[in-house]
Amino acid sequence: MQAFTTLTGLVAPLDRANVDTDAIIPKQFLKSIHRTGFGPYLFDEWRYLDNGEPGQDCTNRPLNQEFVLNHARYQGSQILLTRRNFGCGSSREHAPWALLDYGFRAIIAPSFADIFYNNCLENGILPIVLDEKVVDILFKTIEANPGYRLTIDLTTQTLTTQTGDGLKFAIDAKDKHRLLNGLDSIAMILQHASQIAAYENRRKQKAPWLFQ
Repeated sequence: MQAFTTLTGLVAPLDRANVDTDAIIPKQFLKSIHRTGFGPYLFDEWRYLDNGEPGQDCTNRPLNQEFVLNHARYQGSQILLTRRNFGCGSSREHAPWALLDYGFRAIIAPSFADIFYNNCLENGILPIVLDEKVVDILFKTIEANPGYRLTIDLTTQTLTTQTGDGLKFAIDAKDKHRLLNGLDSIAMILQHASQIAAYENRRKQKAPWLFQ
């Protein structure tokens, strides 16, 4: 997966709490296990006025002009600002796949559903937890300032506003290491390939019948 170090990106405000994974990527799009191609269907039932289907060309679908991601000022956003308990519901990994394929590399919220949070880390998206009052201020600031951008530095665990204010955020050291180095779970395991091979060799000597 792509490593995450620093990012300066346009912020899109999704002012909704308890956004579940079925809203992020509806169930009819879960037939594919490929990690790409889900971006056009992100928040499908909110972005469009018709019913979306897998493989559908979204170019000429009728848009819900009231939905935030359809506003011209938020096109090309890489950071999503949202409310508490984002990513609740089912454990589908397609949710972060859709967010990443759309272009989001970081999500800021007061809280996340646990499984969704871990799925983000597994796919190179940085989930940032900030105090609810801070999130409120960011929503107001973004609304008042078109083209508002934030800078995220994972190394220093700092989010910097356009006025230069720095906001610190917490992240587990192991998760930070994974994102900085672009390591998913398989890549993490392969870091110990030599130890795994040595263990298998020892097992072959002690219990050769297991390898026949």
